[in-house]
Amino acid sequence: MDSTKPRIVVLGGGFAGLNFVKRIDKDKFEVTLVDRHNYHSFPPLFYQVASSEIDPTSICFPFRRELARQSAKGVTFHLGSARTVDTVRRCIITDHETIPYDKLVIAFGTTNNFFGNESLKDEVYTLKSNDQAIRIRNEILYRCELAAIEPDREKRRRMLTFVVIGGGPAGVEMAGAIGELKRYILKRDYPSIPPEDMTVALYEGRDKLLAAMSQKSSDDAFRDLKSLLVDIHLGRQMKSYTDNIVTFDDGTTIYSEMVIWTAGVTGRPLEFTGTDYRAARGGRYPTDPCCRVLGLDDVFAIGDVNLMTLPKYPHGLPQLAQVAIQQGRFLAENFNRDRWDKEFSYKDKGSMATIGRNRAVVDMDRLHLDGFIAWLAWMFIHLVSLLGMRNKISVLISWFWAYFSYNTALRLLLSGSKYPKRGRMWDKG
Repeated sequence: MDSTKPRIVVLGGGFAGLNFVKRIDKDKFEVTLVDRHNYHSFPPLFYQVASSEIDPTSICFPFRRELARQSAKGVTFHLGSARTVDTVRRCIITDHETIPYDKLVIAFGTTNNFFGNESLKDEVYTLKSNDQAIRIRNEILYRCELAAIEPDREKRRRMLTFVVIGGGPAGVEMAGAIGELKRYILKRDYPSIPPEDMTVALYEGRDKLLAAMSQKSSDDAFRDLKSLLVDIHLGRQMKSYTDNIVTFDDGTTIYSEMVIWTAGVTGRPLEFTGTDYRAARGGRYPTDPCCRVLGLDDVFAIGDVNLMTLPKYPHGLPQLAQVAIQQGRFLAENFNRDRWDKEFSYKDKGSMATIGRNRAVVDMDRLHLDGFIAWLAWMFIHLVSLLGMRNKISVLISWFWAYFSYNTALRLLLSGSKYPKRGRMWDKG
């Protein structure tokens, strides 16, 4: 690559980072993309991987293949997790190498927020990556298989008590998917398990589901989850999880060996040296209206880790895919023009969530959709957003097959082998 061109290092290849990389002018800049995975994934469909509805490879696309396309040629990809930003030497230190930069774009996305209760990290199931979704899928299937041969009804009920913490889109979608398993799948695939022996409970700390959406969407989601035999508890905040007992702020408890946490997000940690700079609340980076991080030179933040306050969003823009996509494109255009007089303006294209087969809610401006029409809209938007024609076709076929057969061929326990362990690289000692 041309060393005379300014070097932009992009941390994270999610919606924000990848859209920035595609739009940046490679004739003007040398661009390096750094990500801990060698593929771009599609988080809105993680829950469908977790519920065995689609193949995990159908929502992932290799970076190197995407970057070989015309819109991204001239970009190099480096596998690694960024650990430290050295603001004096102007370089990024990953777990594998040191990468110099002239301009730095932080587009990490988010990870799970346990609100100070870090012990939950090793106790609950989370849904922020493809690996975590596969882990949930395997555990649900494993419990169903064991419950099918368990003669003790009390033990069987304990095996099949699933608790979802968080009533946002991820929590509602995950609870709905397990509810469909209870209502439609058990009687056919696991006839020895009475549906009443499975419990699906959703807990939300606020007084409504889908708090960021309209009251109508919240009410519709509540109704649809109830129809899928999901127990819904509003105004309950989880306080602790010890010895399989979940305790809530009102003193109530529930026994569950499988708690799925979708209650909060925070930015991934990134250390800064040569400065006393620290990220703000939620691991986010306060920026000006041009996405420039306040307090750091030549550092930008886009997507979920961006904390930009606007009159309509005094506490920061929502952490949504559309914000990330629009900021990635906006920042690339500013770089290409080499002008910073244009400020970011977020165009809200609406919010949506699906609760299961023929069940979804959509808010677009003053328009509200629910039921079958909303479900079709949800499918269309998510299908066209996937990278790669193969992935689009694969997901579409899976959806059609599941719709007409009430079944899926993906209910397989595939854990992978732990041995042999990876050997040392020759130069690592």
